[in-house]
Amino acid sequence: MTQKVRIAQLSCGPEYSGVQGEIYEAAGAVDAEIFFPDVALADVMSAVQEFGLDVRSADLKLAIARAKALVEGKVDADAVFIATCFRCAEAAIVRNELRRYIHERSTLPVVSYSFTERTTAGTLLTRMEALTTIARRRALLAREEQTGITLGVDSGSSTTKAVVMRDNKVVGTGWRPTIEVLKSADEVVALALAEAGLSRDDIQAIGTTGYGRFLIGKHLGADLIQEELTVNSKGAVYLADHQRGASTVIDIGGMDNKAISVIDGIPGTFTMGGICAGASGRFLEMTAKRLGVDITELGPLALKGFGKNVPMNSYCIVFGTQSLVNALAAGSSPEDVAAAACHSVAEQVFEQQLQEVDIKEPVIMVGGTSLIEGLVHAMGELLQTDIVVPPHSQYIGAVGSALLASGYIKGD
Repeated sequence: MTQKVRIAQLSCGPEYSGVQGEIYEAAGAVDAEIFFPDVALADVMSAVQEFGLDVRSADLKLAIARAKALVEGKVDADAVFIATCFRCAEAAIVRNELRRYIHERSTLPVVSYSFTERTTAGTLLTRMEALTTIARRRALLAREEQTGITLGVDSGSSTTKAVVMRDNKVVGTGWRPTIEVLKSADEVVALALAEAGLSRDDIQAIGTTGYGRFLIGKHLGADLIQEELTVNSKGAVYLADHQRGASTVIDIGGMDNKAISVIDGIPGTFTMGGICAGASGRFLEMTAKRLGVDITELGPLALKGFGKNVPMNSYCIVFGTQSLVNALAAGSSPEDVAAAACHSVAEQVFEQQLQEVDIKEPVIMVGGTSLIEGLVHAMGELLQTDIVVPPHSQYIGAVGSALLASGYIKGD
């Protein structure tokens, strides 16, 4: 019987917001156990004083003391979940400081989350799954080389991708829009196998990831079915040839975004989601459509423009599109509008996701949006660094799946 992963919860307010039950449900779905570290009252006062933050909330003071107990090894845990209400500014500061404090002083994987009254177990599931994956599969995640012949499939919200790898090289790829999940998966698998000159019988192990990972995994008889946070981070550092040391992975997807702080190929802290689709690849698709260009042309177009010439509000995808229409009607050039859209998305990812992780170079951008040069340029300007876009970056989840799946080949 598999031992439950013990996830220490440091939080303020989920009980009063009706969210605690959702947290328990999400943890239970991945066979994990949520617990609250025990600390003495005297330890609470000394921990707060030592931490140096003038905190008023009793719950936040308790969270600080619990974090200190975890770091000092007084409480045993496999992972840490930090949750505070999105409305509380004080809680946001403490949440960020606790995440950094635990990450810098321990090897515990940490995820931080700002919840609302509408947060559900489904929203939390991928985060809990990633925490349990890191705790249970650390040896697999340390894998640095692909062996044999493996297939990786990434069923995303917008696109489905497949990769065939052979002896540590990508030998076949397939890409299709996600319409019918299983049909799209079968199509990309056929494309990847054809390019590789192989058949299904040649495949020694299969890995799946993404939103459709469970359905496709069952359909293909996958050896590995794993959430995209750990898979994407592994695929990113593998393709960027930076599997040792620290790095930061940014994946701006069609429906949500991911920011992951990685050490030696294993996520340390991570966050995902966003306030609105205005901060996602979906907004850039709508921008390209409104400008009458293909999404592949948006990046070069943006590099010719000046985003500061166009006021853009895309915190909401509806109002962002309205800003775009108004700018064109006022005479703004397509180049300036494209640049403004890219800058807006990059700025929101910076404000919403990148504040929740420690940004360490190299910064690696992956996913389909990493091919939009204007977005990569905008992110580099915000972070004041050169962004790394590795080869096959749009296939990152499929590559990570194929790489990790090779660990399931018998005799490997």
